Amino acid sequence: MRINITLECKDCGEQNYRVSKNRRNQPDKMSINKYCPRCNTRTVHIEKK
Repeated sequence: MRINITLECKDCGEQNYRVSKNRRNQPDKMSINKYCPRCNTRTVHIEKK
């Protein structure tokens, strides 16, 4: 039931992280506050389609 997804920075669009999520527990798009090396700050990373 777990799938691998890619997280991309909402500000610059760079794909920084690969994580897994349980599709049954989180059916909607995932968004996490993570560090972006390009922006050099913590920004919101959203699930890439």
